[in-house]
Amino acid sequence: MTGKLTPRHLELLDHYGLLDHQAVSEVRTFSSGETIFTQGIEYKYMMIVVSGKAKVCTSAPTGKDLVLAYYLSSGLIGDVELMSNTPYATASVVTLSPFECIVVPFDPEKDSIFKNLKFMTALAKGLSENLINSSYNYTSNALYSGEQRLCAYILQGSYKDYFSDNLTDVAATIGVSYRHLLRLLNKLCEDKILKKAKKSFWILDPEQLTQRSAEAEYFKKNH
Repeated sequence: MTGKLTPRHLELLDHYGLLDHQAVSEVRTFSSGETIFTQGIEYKYMMIVVSGKAKVCTSAPTGKDLVLAYYLSSGLIGDVELMSNTPYATASVVTLSPFECIVVPFDPEKDSIFKNLKFMTALAKGLSENLINSSYNYTSNALYSGEQRLCAYILQGSYKDYFSDNLTDVAATIGVSYRHLLRLLNKLCEDKILKKAKKSFWILDPEQLTQRSAEAEYFKKNH
């Protein structure tokens, strides 16, 4: 669904130094579980996240599993493609909640966007943060237990105290079997940390969830 720009959207465009693109930009909304981009499709625009949460995934060589790169609830979608001058989406983006963004078309050969210092500064900051998050996720899989990885995954992927995701993808991403994932989730529910809802999990005790996560262990080791 598309819509018109509001003052809030113009404020975000200004944050990225893109007010001169407002005439060609539009607002687009998605429902939870929708795929915004599929890896490999032609890419002709970037998106500024307004609200909601999504996950960025890349396909495994088998073409079946999705491996999580990072979550996003702010910033840009398409920054990697823009900076690497890649004409095709390098990853898939799937919403985890109702999601709203500003679509900004660009032409890498004609657009003056690379001469825009305000935009390039914001772009570099976002890329750096994504690199840190991706590095952390890789380290987490190598060093921490399945429960710690799952709790960290839930914390990163939750939206307004609810966690909703494809459990097959969750198992593949944190490196456990689907059966073991169900055991871990059941244990968290038995311990009153999570509560099973219709198609999601309600976080009852975020403090305990954090204490059991890889983030808590990482914090202990580095502070």
